Amino acid sequence: QVRLEEFGGRMVQPGASLRLSCVASGRSFSSYGMGWFRQAPGKERETVATITQHGGNMFYPSFLQGRFTISRDNAKNTVYLQMNNLKPEDTGVYFCAGDLSYLKVRNNDGINYWGKGTLVTVSS
Repeated sequence: QVRLEEFGGRMVQPGASLRLSCVASGRSFSSYGMGWFRQAPGKERETVATITQHGGNMFYPSFLQGRFTISRDNAKNTVYLQMNNLKPEDTGVYFCAGDLSYLKVRNNDGINYWGKGTLVTVSS
């Protein structure tokens, strides 16, 4: 099993950058495909970024237009989300999630481990 905890959410102005971190406790972090997901008020949770177990492949939805970058440091049991040029529509609760199956993470389907989320608010 793995426990996940997100850090770094806060209020920022439009155009700002922010980096989220997700620290995993438990064994074999490098065995887990990881992802960041977000949920805005009144909307369904959506995929923001995913990364394979050793960081060789990443996925981003096209609507992000290259503004976000996911990375991981397996030695530190941590996955990051660098967010640049933030927009008000990026506001939401950001969740870190992981699974031994990267396919589950990539498809946001049946992921076994989730953090509790961290709130990002983009507002002037």
